[in-house]
Formats: sequence, C-alpha cells, structure tokens
Amino acid sequence: MSKIEINKEKCIRCGACIKDCIAYSIEAGADLFPQPANRGEERCIGCTHCIAVCPVGAISINDKNPENSLNPTLPKSDEVLGLIQTRRSIRQYKSEEISPELFAKLKSMLPYIPTGCNANTLHFSFVEHSSAMDTIRNYVRVKLLKILNSSFMPKLANKFAKYKTAFENGEDVIFRGAPHMVVVSSHIHAPCANVDPIIALSYIELYAHSLGLGTCWCGFAQACFKLLPKLSEMVQIPDGYKPVYVMLLGYPAVKYHRTTQPDSFPITEIKEIQDVKMSWTKKARRILLNFIRG
Repeated sequence: MSKIEINKEKCIRCGACIKDCIAYSIEAGADLFPQPANRGEERCIGCTHCIAVCPVGAISINDKNPENSLNPTLPKSDEVLGLIQTRRSIRQYKSEEISPELFAKLKSMLPYIPTGCNANTLHFSFVEHSSAMDTIRNYVRVKLLKILNSSFMPKLANKFAKYKTAFENGEDVIFRGAPHMVVVSSHIHAPCANVDPIIALSYIELYAHSLGLGTCWCGFAQACFKLLPKLSEMVQIPDGYKPVYVMLLGYPAVKYHRTTQPDSFPITEIKEIQDVKMSWTKKARRILLNFIRG
C-alpha cells in the first residue's frame, strides 16, 4: 500500500495530479485540495506520475519526494533520430571489457524503463566479466554439439549442419566473441511478461549506443536459454522468472562510416473508418493471425 501525502502549503489546487492518476487514487476534498481517494492508496500503482505532474512539488509517495526528481532535459529531435539511424547490430567485438563506470551508467537508467501496468517485475542479469562469458560459451558449445550429434535429432542436425562444423572448429557463432551480455527476465505472472523485456532491451540498446557501446539482439542465445535450463541458473535468474531475450554487449571492433539504406515498412494512413463486413471465415483467419506465435 502506498502512502500519499499532500503539502497544502505548496499545493495550488490545480487538479493536475487528480486528472493524471490512472488508478483514481487521488480526489479533490471539500476544500478542493487533493487527497487520497477511498481505498486510493491501495489502488495506487506507484507510477509517481503525480509527483512528476505537480507544478509546485506538493506531493510525496512513501519515501519518494519531488526534490529528488530530475528536471526534464530533452535532446534535440534530430539528435534522437541520428541515434536511431546510426544504431547497428554489432557482431564484431573488442576483447576489452566495459568499464565499471559505463556499466554503472547503464544500470542507473534501468528504473526509467516503462513496464505494463507499472509492474516492476523485470530482472536483469549482466555478465560483466569476459571469463564468465567464456564459461557460458564453452558450456553452450559442448551441449549443442552433443545435441547435434544425437541420433534422436537428425532433422535438427541437418538444419544446423553448418553451425555444427563451426562448433567443432571452435567458432563462437552464438555469442560472436562479445565480452558481455545482458539477459532480461520477467515474472511469469507479470501482466506483460513477454513484452516488457523487449521494451527494456530497446532502451538499453539506444543508451548503450550513445555511450559508444555495441549491442546485438541474440536470437541464438535466447534459444539456448530455452533449450538449456542450466543457463538460467548460471546467470542467477530468480525462481518464478523466465528469460525472455538476450543482448550481446561490448566495445565494437568495427566502425560504420555512414547509415545503411533500409527499405521502408508498409504504412496505412487511416483518415476515416469505413463500414467493415467480414465473413466468418475471414474473422476466424484474423483471430488465428492475431494469436499465432503469441
């Protein structure tokens, strides 16, 4: 339960906190000062939007006070766009480890990552030493070779035959020689368990790029975490949490001198809604498409 406190000496009774509260935790009292609504402190989700929206800093929640918040400082839109346009998936890394100072900066950003229903149920496993990554690399290589050599999985072995040869030659086709990685997990009962980690990694990716670091979304590593349960224990994922995705991390050993030229995505511009008639087969197909791979 949250404890909502209003400083009436500061409050100007503008109502901004009441309008912005998604949980309807605050209401206007008889004197028009905001106050906790009936059972409002129970409903409060702790988003602290009321602290952020109050123009005079009159609201506190639990131990979170307005004087400890930062004033907004936004980069220019062109700078943000440039950050997005120059981001690349890095598959060549220097062996140099990321400095503790940069890791500290990355971690300090994490609380600001949005989550569905403000459910702060993400867990981040940062592999911060290359020796630990080497242990994971070797473990995965041995296990995958064993699987690929198994007579029970001929189709899988045929599909990944080229990777089998690479594994046998000691090539790091999974982790690309990255000295670090971050595994983002979510609680199995989180309202957006499969979405929140992807949002989190998107934030990490762009902030890491601004710090001169390289990242790569690693689908192979994600598959390994699904296939090899010991990996979750190795990176200390808590019980009740599932690893959702993996991102490689390190100093790039490659420099891109200009942006790529990607093809555009299809865009539909909706001006107005027309009357839509759907057959039952089309409805069924749409439902199937909506849920497939969900």
